Amino acid sequence: MEPISVGIDVSKRELVIAVEPTGERWTSDTTVPAINAVVERLRSLRPRIIVVEATGGYERALVAALAAADVPVAVVNPRQTRAFAQAIGRTAKTDAIDATVLAAFGGRLDVEARPVADDATQALAALVARRRQLVEMIGMERARLEHAPSTGPITRELRRHIRWLERRVADVDDDIGTSIAAHPIWRVKEELLRSVPGIGPTTARTLLAELPELGRLDRRRIAALVGVAPVNCDSGQFRGQRHIWGGRASVRTALYMAALVASRYNPVLRVFYQRLRAAGKPGKVALVAVMRKLLTTLNAMIKHDTPWNPATS
Repeated sequence: MEPISVGIDVSKRELVIAVEPTGERWTSDTTVPAINAVVERLRSLRPRIIVVEATGGYERALVAALAAADVPVAVVNPRQTRAFAQAIGRTAKTDAIDATVLAAFGGRLDVEARPVADDATQALAALVARRRQLVEMIGMERARLEHAPSTGPITRELRRHIRWLERRVADVDDDIGTSIAAHPIWRVKEELLRSVPGIGPTTARTLLAELPELGRLDRRRIAALVGVAPVNCDSGQFRGQRHIWGGRASVRTALYMAALVASRYNPVLRVFYQRLRAAGKPGKVALVAVMRKLLTTLNAMIKHDTPWNPATS
């Protein structure tokens, strides 16, 4: 019997489910009882994979229910599935078509099930994301303050708001620290990560919250997941520049800042960076190489539960 793959198009109020190769289709609302009924029906089909697009949060309740029922599910990037739809000639876009495309995507490309973050990790990720939002707001308010009159009500309001935002960042930092302190595994991992010169608390906590796969994948897959693996651009006799593309932007940003520090103060990565620059590599290219080396080093440290050792890095 041909393996079954399922695609589910998720919106705020409705799920559209498509099953391949049977062609079965149905819709459901997104209440808890309805989601539970969908999960039971899908579990009875014994699908090889269920594919859901990342929708910014609407998919979380469904994915959590599927994972709790031990049903294989993968949350995929909408850009990938849209490119797949265009490749197979599905240029029209409706919820039903999207569900069918997701089912075909799972069946034809042999998509693998991916582990779902537990509730504690999702809560930590929400705190880390909130901190990032507050820091971005501080940056915007400071930019407005630069162009505000030197005195007056607008200037006073901007300064008050900046001080309030800074207090909120401190409060969220305390909440993040409390969450990590309550989980022994996170405490150990944070200590391991921060043993590397260049990795500060913000980077370590971002990795814990938004890269739970760290230590579970090999070096090539973890680099591709984050988006620091070079992508070829060659055709015929032409050999183009390699570029990084895709991946998790927030993790990559945190690694970029860590690599800036590590390229100056980490004894191993400083030598690595300087060697690349001496070989004629542009600064950004050398820095991306430092990011990738730093990530693979952290991945190995978490995998083997060992602190940073310059002799083996």
